[in-house]
Amino acid sequence: MTRPFIQPDKKLFSYRKYWAHRFGNAPFLPMSREEMDMLGWDSCDIILITGDAYVDHPSFGMAVIGRVLEAQGFRVGIISQPRWQDKEDFKQLGRPNLFFGITAGNMDSMVNRYTADRKVRNNDSYTPNDEGGKRPDRATLVYTQRCREAYKKTPIVIGGIEASLRRMAHFDYWSNKVRRSILLDAKADILLYGNAERAIVELAHRCAKGEHPADMLDMRGAAFNLENVPEGWTVQDHTSIDELTPLQPHEIENNVIRVPSYEMVSQDKETYAQASRLIHVESNPDNARPLVQAHGDREIWVNPPPIPLSTPEMDGVFDLPYARNPHPTYGDAKIPAWDMIKFSVNIMRGCFGGCSFCSITEHEGRVIQSRSNDSVIREIEEMRDKVKGFAGQISDLGGPTANMYHMNCKDPKIHAGCRKLSCVYPVICKNLVTDHGELIDLYKRARNVNGVKKVSIGSGVRYDLAVESPKYIKELVKHHVGGYLKIAPEHTEENSLKKMMKPGIGTYDRFKELFDRAAKEAGKELYLIPYFIAAHPGTTDEDMMNLALWLKRNNFRADQVQTFTPTPMSLSTAMYYSEKNPLHPVRRGEASEHVGTPRSGMKRKLHKAFLRYHDPKNWPVIRDALKEMGRDDLIGRGKECLVPFPSRNERSSYQRRSSGGQNPGGQQEFRSGGMNKNRGKPKAKTFFTTHAGEGRRKGGDKKKR
Repeated sequence: MTRPFIQPDKKLFSYRKYWAHRFGNAPFLPMSREEMDMLGWDSCDIILITGDAYVDHPSFGMAVIGRVLEAQGFRVGIISQPRWQDKEDFKQLGRPNLFFGITAGNMDSMVNRYTADRKVRNNDSYTPNDEGGKRPDRATLVYTQRCREAYKKTPIVIGGIEASLRRMAHFDYWSNKVRRSILLDAKADILLYGNAERAIVELAHRCAKGEHPADMLDMRGAAFNLENVPEGWTVQDHTSIDELTPLQPHEIENNVIRVPSYEMVSQDKETYAQASRLIHVESNPDNARPLVQAHGDREIWVNPPPIPLSTPEMDGVFDLPYARNPHPTYGDAKIPAWDMIKFSVNIMRGCFGGCSFCSITEHEGRVIQSRSNDSVIREIEEMRDKVKGFAGQISDLGGPTANMYHMNCKDPKIHAGCRKLSCVYPVICKNLVTDHGELIDLYKRARNVNGVKKVSIGSGVRYDLAVESPKYIKELVKHHVGGYLKIAPEHTEENSLKKMMKPGIGTYDRFKELFDRAAKEAGKELYLIPYFIAAHPGTTDEDMMNLALWLKRNNFRADQVQTFTPTPMSLSTAMYYSEKNPLHPVRRGEASEHVGTPRSGMKRKLHKAFLRYHDPKNWPVIRDALKEMGRDDLIGRGKECLVPFPSRNERSSYQRRSSGGQNPGGQQEFRSGGMNKNRGKPKAKTFFTTHAGEGRRKGGDKKKR
């Protein structure tokens, strides 16, 4: 605790390289002693442990962290998907000279292993041959425990999305309770949250000089387990919601915010909601203060987020010598996550949308970090030359969204004082730069690269931004959409959209008008593929019924649907658990907005059924619900009806049908439109969700009923 004040971040590539840089770059970071011997290493300086297969590509977190550390001169080894039942696999590369770095992988292990209905998936897209069961529940905890057993005194650093979203007390959907900070349960020395290149580089160099990670209290983007608050800090108490304390100006130095304790948020749901709001308000790296949260006699101390990477730093990260292939030990095994992204390029990070159900903002932040056009073009050329099977088709240029590239606040001074939860809700901030010019230029350059035949856009387009640039929509439609374009209105009803922090359906209608007009001008027949969420907090049965009616009017039929999954730290999860609205200050009792939440399995099943109103399996449950709502008029054969009258034996056959489990599914393919050969009429448009879904497509489209 000798340096309690937060130090400014250094430039990512400004450090003097560690002495081991003389070994040069490895073709792949080693996963065995034999590979270490071939590189001339007697030991690893850092060993990274991940729940994913090791794919040496900048879309895989461990590859990025490993290559960034290698560029600093450190010898980095990787242990991928170790057998966690004992410590032996954790000793295969020996003891690291500096520390273990542990992550569950690109996905939270619980989201990876379970559907939204808490049913175990039998596949894993980040594992060779899509095999399930290769990582444990709460993988970060288990891996940390095994490392402690293997080498008791070796420092342990945890990170990745699983640790990041559990850095403070959080509601855990899978155990249905509030859990402590993962730092306490894992007994790790330090937690790095968000995209941690800047923090991990600083940590590695300081470890090399003899510092212990647990003592680096001045490091941004880090969380610590302390005995007490360090000296020199003024604690501003926000533990009571009975008397909400106004936030002091961010210019006050050495000010730490005390968040309600683990004991308080685990016993008082209203306090949990207000604590969640407080954490999100303190997320701007320009003005966030440290947060401290008591857990019994310990203090979880969370420093402000790291300073986002500049464009030259982003270029430096993505220009590192990735092999851009899975590690050779996997042979010809198929890794679905790799197959999905191997011909795509990540052009940016972060999201200022602030959708309450999404974890991107809590993990990557609201500040957009963009690469230069030149860097993206270099990656396309390298992909063309290195990746086996490239046939000129680029599947995506995007990131968390397709069209936030180089968009940020127009004035750094304004951003330095901003505490808004979203830059685009309820309306687009007047200080936000929404110009799509650089993105349009990038698209043009990419499609003109030698050997490139087609550049598609696979990331979701933020259509409320796109309508600000009709020129972008024309570029998109004319050159980068093949048949369909996916967008995410998530709902049609204002009541639900307000809880999601999503724009009204009128914005979708405006985008569709511009999209259809551009398609007509280009002489193309294109479709929009909208995604919707079932059972989001605040959504009523009537809301889902109205959404189903909208789907029918627009001739959409969902083959896959997404049911809301409460993931740690999101504002929607706070709504789900507390039934209060943390988008506004939370008070006791009636003073705060109550948020009704579809919790029961039957209620969630009903909301999901409304999205698949056309499926005969769902007709009985929808009929029962419509009768309860007094909407019998929607049952029948009329054009305005949602479901038909029951047949004579339908009810008994429905009762005999086993409810069964859902086949797990990941990101699915899409298709839209087409002609019915029997009738000569267009089929109903069919869309498939790309979120971690709960089903896998079986067979073809159902006949229109």
